[in-house]
Formats: sequence, structure tokens, C-alpha cells
Amino acid sequence: MSNFNPSLADFEAMLNETLPAEGGFDGQVVKGKVVSIENDFAIIDIGLKAEGRVPLKEFAAPGAQAEIAVGDDVEVFVERVENALGEAILSRDKARREEAWETLEKSFEGDARVNGVIFGRVKGGFTVDLNGAVAFLPGSQVDIRPIRDITPLMNIKQPFQILKMDRRRGNIVVSRRAVMEEDRAGQRAELLGKLKEGDTVDGVVKNITDYGAFVDLGGIDGLLHVTDISWRRVNHPSEVLTVGETVKVQVVRINPETQRISLGMKQLADDPWDGIDAKYPVNAKFKGTVTNITDYGAFVELEAGVEGLVHVSEMSWVKKNVHPGKIVSTSQEVDVMILEVDPSKRRISLGLKQCGENPWDAFSAKYPAGTEIEGEVKNITEFGLFIGLDGDVDGMVHLSDLDWDRSGEEAIQDFKKGDVVKAVVLDVDVSKERISLGIKQLSGDPFANVKDRKRGETVTCVVKVVNENGIEVEVGDTGMTSFIRRGDLARDRGDQRPERFAVGDKVDAMITGTDRSSRKVNLSIKALEVAEEKAAVEQYGSADSGASLGDILGAALEKAKSGE
Repeated sequence: MSNFNPSLADFEAMLNETLPAEGGFDGQVVKGKVVSIENDFAIIDIGLKAEGRVPLKEFAAPGAQAEIAVGDDVEVFVERVENALGEAILSRDKARREEAWETLEKSFEGDARVNGVIFGRVKGGFTVDLNGAVAFLPGSQVDIRPIRDITPLMNIKQPFQILKMDRRRGNIVVSRRAVMEEDRAGQRAELLGKLKEGDTVDGVVKNITDYGAFVDLGGIDGLLHVTDISWRRVNHPSEVLTVGETVKVQVVRINPETQRISLGMKQLADDPWDGIDAKYPVNAKFKGTVTNITDYGAFVELEAGVEGLVHVSEMSWVKKNVHPGKIVSTSQEVDVMILEVDPSKRRISLGLKQCGENPWDAFSAKYPAGTEIEGEVKNITEFGLFIGLDGDVDGMVHLSDLDWDRSGEEAIQDFKKGDVVKAVVLDVDVSKERISLGIKQLSGDPFANVKDRKRGETVTCVVKVVNENGIEVEVGDTGMTSFIRRGDLARDRGDQRPERFAVGDKVDAMITGTDRSSRKVNLSIKALEVAEEKAAVEQYGSADSGASLGDILGAALEKAKSGE
């Protein structure tokens, strides 16, 4: 054993070599050794019998467990030392931060990427651990497109680009989007150089919108429009696709100027419209399913990818001006008839009503012209009555077919909506879907009994109405009425007085004419008297014989009496 006996000066020199100047540890990063781990704390010896406690979580990366053991050498930041042999206030986070800032500043100056972990949310964005330094990641810088759920991106190491640094304030702003755009640009250029129209490739659905889906082809996105997903109708892409799903698509078009890629899925399947006119001949009937209803009709799917339109006019024989939704419903199975096929325009016109009985045909067969029917007055218009008939069809009675003698405007006043009336079927036009009815025809045409009477014939009439201008009479028992004017009531002017007649009187008159167009018979008592006078003169004498007209007529009357 040596007899080393240092002097007080030697001891002071050794102490100064080991212990830095006063306050030398404070604010510095020093190396220490883990001497023990107690209750989630690591006890670090930084020398000179100075120890400090550091929480274990400061040795762990976000979302990971601390990897530290007794005997490990670690760097810590000394905030202060209470005394040479006392407890030290240490921080592993600050040590890492100090070390990280120096590295980050070099990366920032060299425009290099840095690795970090998203570990928290703050207003307007997220916090990122850059190996000890905390940076801010704005929400707009997370991805190229807005992301609804960022959870899958948290607590995993990934590259970032530093946008701004301020060490004095301790601010760092980073971007994940800038890294993606840079990588994407390189991948896009490489991929675009390989892709060509018509290629079939695999892709991953990244985002779904109302008009389609964006598919990642491995660094470049293509748009799969909703109309190119399937040959059949797809109302929304989410009915067929899900985010994250791998799909096989065909490159439909590449725009070299915008570098946009249009994709298609249906192009990989056979086109169901090939040979469509042979599969669906005109007038053939098929079953289909209603897929969509609009104001102008309903779309019916005949097979996957093949739809036809049933126009609203072809939906019902009798329901007019009714919304298609009142006749059919979505997903309903219906029978339809092929009306027209246009392969070039990929259009098929369908008929729904043609698969049911035409009520106009049925009515025509059951009620031929001349048949008497009964129905309810459904509507009254300025040109006639509409009457509800069997088969939910309507027939019309025109104003001119309401009454033989009165005007239509006058006769229609006798009817009101809801009345049950009888009528005669006049005509059924199936092509125009029209049924003509008549009410006046129920009683027969009184004009038919007199229309063939010749001019000059004598008829016996019954006075019905007397007024100052003449008398209205019924012509025989025909039911036909006529008006004898005041000037035709007698040969002598003094006898041309209507008041000479009374209602119910029988009078003889001569037919002076018939008008088929106006359905009128012209009568005259005066003409009959003149004719009788002429006949008497010819038979019994003339004015030259010296006999007076009174004598001649008297003789004629006497002969008539004796003949009786």
C-alpha cells in the first residue's frame, strides 16, 4: 500500500476537475446512468453523488412502452442541482428536445424530411413528436384530400416536411401532405408512363362521392364515375363500393394535359345491350322490376344492365294525368310490352297498359252502337256531359245530342254532377279512346216522321202555344213542333189574328217546306186556304161565268156535305 497523503491543495485540484464551475450543470445535457427503477421512475446518477428522478414515460415514444433498464447510459437535461451531494432536477424530454432541435434545424436548412409520430389533437390540427420536439400539424396538411377519421394515422412513425421553425418561441410547423404530394408526383409520372387506355389494373377505393369513386392505382388516383361502375342502374356508388376495397378496373381514358384518369368497371363485363333488338322484339311481353320513378314515367329493369322506360302515357288506359308513383312502386315486379327498341341510343320504350285488357275494346264489344246504357254524370263542360261507364271509361254526350227541340245550352241546364242518366251509344272510336253518347236518341227522332212529307201535303196540327207573332203547333202525332207565323194564319188579313186560336184547337195546315239541316217543317194555313179556293174555282166555275167566289165556295161546301 502506498502512503498517498494528499495535501489540501491536491484535494482541491481533484475536486475542481470533477465538479464543474458553480452552476455548470444547470441548463446542460449530461450523461447519466440508470441506477434503479422505482414506481414508474428511473433514478439517474449524473456523478458527484448527484441523482435525479425521471418519469419512465419520458423514455417512451408516443403510444409505446419505455425501453430502459438498470445500467443503461442516458442523456438528461439538468434543470438545477440542489447541492453537490443533493438531488438533481432532471428531464429526459428536454434532453431529447435539445438534441432534436439541433437535428431538425439541419433538416430544415437542407429541406430534408423528418420522421415523427402524430400523438394528439389540438385546435386546428394535431401534435407530432419529432423525436422529442413537439410540432404542430395543421388539419389541412394531413392528406391530399380531407380525411374524416385520422385514427389509423396516429401513433405510427411516418415522414413529415418542416414548413416553419422558430426556436426562440419553440414553434415547429410540419406537413404530411407535402411529403405525399412529392411522392405522388414521382409515382404519377412513373405510372402515367406505363399506363395506356384499355389496360386492366387493380386499385383501392380511397374515397366515395355522389358522382363516383376515387381509386388509388398505386400512387395515382383515377375517377370511377357512377355510370361506369355497372351496366345496371347504380343510384349511389356506396351501393356497390366501400372505402378500402380492392377493385379491378379498366383505364377508359387518360387526359395527357390534366393527367386525369377515367376508369371503368362495367367495361370488364359483357355489354348486355349487344343484340338487344333480337332479345327483346317489339310487341313481345316480359317481366321486369321497377327501379326508378319520375314525373314522366317509370324505369323498368328487364335484366341486369338493361332498363326501359314506361312513359306515363303508356301506364294506364283510364288513369290520365296521374303521377306514375300512384300506379307503380319501386321494386315492384310488373308485366310490360316492348313498344320500341333503339340499340344506338340504348333506349327501350315499354308499355304497361298493353299487358292488360283495353277497356275501349271491351266496351265496344259489349255495347255496340245503338245500345242503351246508364251511367253517372262525372263532369259538365261547355260542350257536353261526361258520363262514367263500365270499365272505368267515360262517354261524352255532346250538346247537340241532348234534346231534339231545345238548344244544347238550354237542355244542359237540366243536368247536374252526380245524376244517373240513360243514353244511347252512338259511336266507339277505340284508336282515339272516345265514346259518343246521345240522350235525345232515347225518344227517337220526331223529324224522321215528317222529313219525307212532300211540299203541299196537308197535316192536322194541335195548337200548343199562342202568342202575338203566331202559334206553335204539334205536327200530327209525330211529336214534332212547328211555328206558324201570324201572316200564315189566314188568307184574309182580317183573320190573321192569333187570338182566334186556343191551346188544344185542331187546325189544318199545308207543308210549305222541310229543312233537313235545321230540322224544321214550315206550315201555312193561308197556303192551304188559297189552294182549296183555287181547286174549287177550277171545279165549280170561274169568275167569267158570272158566279161569285162565295157562290162557288158555297157550292163546293154543299157538295162536300152531301158527300159526307
